[in-house]
Amino acid sequence: QVQLVESGGGLVQAGGSLRLSCAASGRTFNRFVMGYAMGWFRQAPGKEREFVGGIIWRGGSTYYADSVKGRFTISRDNANNTVYLQRNSRRPEDTTVYYCAADTWGAARGISTESTRYDYWGQGTQVTVSS
Repeated sequence: QVQLVESGGGLVQAGGSLRLSCAASGRTFNRFVMGYAMGWFRQAPGKEREFVGGIIWRGGSTYYADSVKGRFTISRDNANNTVYLQRNSRRPEDTTVYYCAADTWGAARGISTESTRYDYWGQGTQVTVSS
């Protein structure tokens, strides 16, 4: 149906940049790709999953959580069905696991900040920022 695979995580020094990728695939996704919204979430140990931002595949409009606005950039590559999460000037508090997710009806109802609205999830990618 829909498979999401994140990549790009790893160890980065504070102040460095990192771009995470989320490759989407599957018959359902390929057929209805323009209807999806893609979200990025992060979850630190012992904490709830937190919305970072999202993008609607059709048109590319984005929305970010207030806590990260101006520090993260989300973009997409239509040709490769891939969305990206770019973060410059990483801080140690950015150390966490990042997940991408797909909302089947996101284009119709807008980017949701609620994790329960997303139907498909990637496995997550760990980002560690050293001070």
